[in-house]
Amino acid sequence: MPLRISRRLRVLSAVAVGVVGLGTASATPSPAFAATVVYSESFGDGLGTFTATGSVETGTYGARMRGSLLSDPAMTSASVNLAGYSGVTVSYTRAASGLDLGESFTAAYSVDGGPFTTLESARTASGAASFRLPASVDGRGLRLRFSLDANSALETLTVDDVLVEATGGGGPTDPPPGSLPPVDDVTRPGPYAVTIDTSAGPDDDGWLVYPANAGQDGVDHPVFVWGPGAGSDPADYEDMLRQWASHGFVVYSEVSSSSGDYMVQALDWLEAQNRGTSSALYQDLDLTEVAFGGHSRGSIGTFDVADEPRLETTVHVAGGSFDGNGPDSLRNPTLYVGGDEDFATANMERDYTNTDVPVWFNVLDNTDHIYATRNGQHIITAWLRWHLADEEFRRTADFLSPGCTFCGLGDVRYKNW
Repeated sequence: MPLRISRRLRVLSAVAVGVVGLGTASATPSPAFAATVVYSESFGDGLGTFTATGSVETGTYGARMRGSLLSDPAMTSASVNLAGYSGVTVSYTRAASGLDLGESFTAAYSVDGGPFTTLESARTASGAASFRLPASVDGRGLRLRFSLDANSALETLTVDDVLVEATGGGGPTDPPPGSLPPVDDVTRPGPYAVTIDTSAGPDDDGWLVYPANAGQDGVDHPVFVWGPGAGSDPADYEDMLRQWASHGFVVYSEVSSSSGDYMVQALDWLEAQNRGTSSALYQDLDLTEVAFGGHSRGSIGTFDVADEPRLETTVHVAGGSFDGNGPDSLRNPTLYVGGDEDFATANMERDYTNTDVPVWFNVLDNTDHIYATRNGQHIITAWLRWHLADEEFRRTADFLSPGCTFCGLGDVRYKNW
């Protein structure tokens, strides 16, 4: 079943941080597999999972396309995973304005990346539209596209309240397979017992936190290099390092610096461990799935080496760059986690504005600089399972949808997907 955050997240966080909470229990999201709404988008915070060409703007009214002599506008959604669903219906509201004879708008869908099939094409229309899709889309990957063929900027199509619903199935009975054993709840420890070596790394002063039975059943483990905040060391993050390792990640951490060179050196060392026949991790690492991340100064060091070609993603917690240029080095999707009571959040917001790669940002409620990692650790777990363990269902369920798993925990924004 798609994995969703449970009430347990708020209970665990409240126990861990005392009076620092993540919100009321009533805001806890419901499991995706219990819902008939598979996907929704109201464009209140931008295009969401849609990408656009031509003149497209968003606001409280939805997404509005304007005609042009140069380029017809269009917007296309990311793939909506319909695994386990049947009886699929697509609905939306639309309002065409000012179109002349011979001009039109079109709504269409595509299955598994194939050609688009028209749902409707018209010159005048307003209000709600709903279409039951054929059974051939059941269990597949669905993309939606809205386009406008018009010559003037005064000729528009406005789309809002896009909804994909299913009357049958109720979602996958098991998560779509990733590279790690599946879990039922990212807020709980994963399936692995954990081993810690506190004298690891290039200079024997780092922590290596990894599954005790690494490599069992042929699993190759993704790698996560973590940088602590200034004035702290790996011991201050032990429970979080254990959490990530219990989910199958090999985690390395040492005292950080604003230069991320130590992260690159750590990755070189891990590659050597994977080659060394006497290593506890001999041939057990998946070095095609690597993330760097850190808290505060650890985040700044991560920006410094974010263009490392072996990376798949980076994670930045309560650590915006001082000059706003940190995002210039990003080459891969990135996660930002901040807090509404954190002095560093203003810098993170500037970094978000300057970020050109796909990015997801959550400013957690009731969270200060110190507790940002602890309160965001389960977000990081899900992010790593998505980007390093290929659990693609998390894209929409946990992150890129208005009702996403973690959307109730703070101010969420994302772009460039």
